[in-house]
Amino acid sequence: MALAEGDDSGGVTALLVEGSGHPIQDLGPEDAGELVEGEADGLEEGDARGLAMWESVGLDREHSSSGEWFQALWALNGGTHIKQFQLPRPKPVPRNNKSSIISASDMGISDEEWDRLQKAMDWPIPDQITHLNQSTSPVQSSFSIVGLKESYKVGENISVTITARDHNKNLKRYGGDFFKAKLFNSELKASVYGEVVDHRNGTYSVDFLLPWEGQAKVSVRLEHSSEVVQIIKKYTDSTFPRTHFIGYFESGPSKTRIREVVECNLKWGEDGSWKKGNCCCEYKDIRTGTVWQCERPNTLSCDKLVHHSSTNLESPLNLFEQQLFTKKLTNVAIGGDKKIINVLSNTAAIGTVEKCKPGLTTPVPAGFYMKDVWKSFVCNTQQFSPAQIGKCLKNKIVYLMGDSTTRQWFEYLERKVPGIKRMNLHTNSAGGPLMAVELQNNIIIHWRPHGVPLRFGRVMPIIDLHYISNAIDEIAGGSHAVIVFTYCAHLAFHPITFYVFQVAKIRQSVVALLSRAPDTTVIIKSGNTAGLKDIFLSDWHTLQLNTVMREMFRDIDGVIFLDVWQMTSCHYLLENIHPGPVIIANEIDMLLSYVCPN
Repeated sequence: MALAEGDDSGGVTALLVEGSGHPIQDLGPEDAGELVEGEADGLEEGDARGLAMWESVGLDREHSSSGEWFQALWALNGGTHIKQFQLPRPKPVPRNNKSSIISASDMGISDEEWDRLQKAMDWPIPDQITHLNQSTSPVQSSFSIVGLKESYKVGENISVTITARDHNKNLKRYGGDFFKAKLFNSELKASVYGEVVDHRNGTYSVDFLLPWEGQAKVSVRLEHSSEVVQIIKKYTDSTFPRTHFIGYFESGPSKTRIREVVECNLKWGEDGSWKKGNCCCEYKDIRTGTVWQCERPNTLSCDKLVHHSSTNLESPLNLFEQQLFTKKLTNVAIGGDKKIINVLSNTAAIGTVEKCKPGLTTPVPAGFYMKDVWKSFVCNTQQFSPAQIGKCLKNKIVYLMGDSTTRQWFEYLERKVPGIKRMNLHTNSAGGPLMAVELQNNIIIHWRPHGVPLRFGRVMPIIDLHYISNAIDEIAGGSHAVIVFTYCAHLAFHPITFYVFQVAKIRQSVVALLSRAPDTTVIIKSGNTAGLKDIFLSDWHTLQLNTVMREMFRDIDGVIFLDVWQMTSCHYLLENIHPGPVIIANEIDMLLSYVCPN
């Protein structure tokens, strides 16, 4: 929510404490479920708000009745003097829901490539509606199996038709609904993804491969109606600041250190400032050209920015749009054929024996789960024991970059590689950077988050936040180097044009890396499905970002695109921005199958 002028409950309070200490931020209770990384970075640490807290402080948390206060506190080391003051509230921000005019050259790509990306992201536009009942209903929509037979053989296909209806049971006459479909068998812990084809007339079809012997059932969910998808698109294309960040400015010796707390955000485009006028300190990265803005502190100069964190989210939805986004209409299973599909064995084998290597395309389906093991159709993946993981990574340096989903990979390898130890870099375990070393086999594993914008609930030194392209530029590369990055979840709050701009910079750095060290292993991890399905984080938007990443790297030789979307979309575990351990284990097996295909 915005910190609006004249609202006594929306101001910013800072407590300046004499003596050295640590920054602590406290958010209102309504923020508990709203931090993207708070869904894990804070909560997985046992802190319901994803806050940076130190038990030694011994101070009670305070919240106003509206729950809109946040405080920045510094813990005393034997000090007793606390000076409290009220920072001036920011002036109201003009809200612009229209798309800022960004050209292909602004994004660092050609007009032809931008046209190609727009075609790849194309999504049907629904009719304008004036009443909730005109939107697609998960209760009235249904699916049916086409020409169901008594039995099939492994490797055959079945077809499913989805019919969309509104709340008045009327057939929809246009497409654009976001359905997800899978085939599954709970007892076998088996499942496979099905791609939904939109016929743009209110009907959809899914062709399912039958990859296992036994029984199977169909599941179809309406994640978002076509009307909701267009709302998501409208606001992701706009400059409306749905997410807010905090900048911590500091200066002076520890005993008399001055600290100020202000709001920060991304500036994208000439007119893309979230604040108007001469409001802000601007930080332009020399190599990427990315511009970060923070409100100008009252007393400290712009070069005193030390720490970064995220704060509240702000919904742009009007009342009618809120109705369309209601939970009872979001990510709901639709009714349909509950008949059992019987699948018999087949002497003809399915799957692939091709070794995992760069340049392979991802088919649909990309694989399937059987007894919780992912059987890939992309390449011949293996299952790695801890000893085999250690052997595979011998004499390797692994660079994991991006967000907390690659941090999950770091933590998995840290648990599984025999004898590996995490080094104490004096950083936060959630925010990093992190490093683990195994001396006997000369294994080094790094993890670091990407640069701002970054929604971590932790207060982090901003100097530790490196843009992925810059980090890649500083790696020599070689046959010993494995570079893995993901760039998705935290970009869901910002225009797709900014995402294209950043991916273009990353691509430029990857091309340069492979030119100087062609034996380097470069792997892009796609975004995965998430538990949240709202205006802030939508799987539909993640799918769009994955499309952009894949398209922009499709002609770059030597790059591996590891698509985990299907792996997280069809598994029986509830979708979560941080997939469960079973899924992570299968993702790592995919990763290592590329690193050590033999």
